[in-house]
Amino acid sequence: MGQIANEIENMLSDRKAGKELKKERRIILDQIAADEATKTNLVKKALAAQRAKYGAAGMGGKGMTEEAVLKRMREETEQPFDEKRIANMNKMSNLKKPKKTNLVKLFNSQFSKLIG
Repeated sequence: MGQIANEIENMLSDRKAGKELKKERRIILDQIAADEATKTNLVKKALAAQRAKYGAAGMGGKGMTEEAVLKRMREETEQPFDEKRIANMNKMSNLKKPKKTNLVKLFNSQFSKLIG
């Protein structure tokens, strides 16, 4: 019967670990969402500032150079956030869900040992 008590204790600790796992996932997802919002804001600000510079310089038309510069600025601004998102997604994939204990199978195996 000590085996059953140990398994029940393990099951309860697994349940607690599952709740902690959900909490960790929620934290990571919240971080990803916050990073995405920050990235969007920074990209908008950087592009607006560059467009204002072009407008002040009299480059109102969208030329090839202007588009290339804006594209490069967008990519450079997004890069650290994309790397952080990839790192957070890797953290998410490395989180392991605890193995569930099947009490019916446990009782059945223990009962078989007692009878047999």
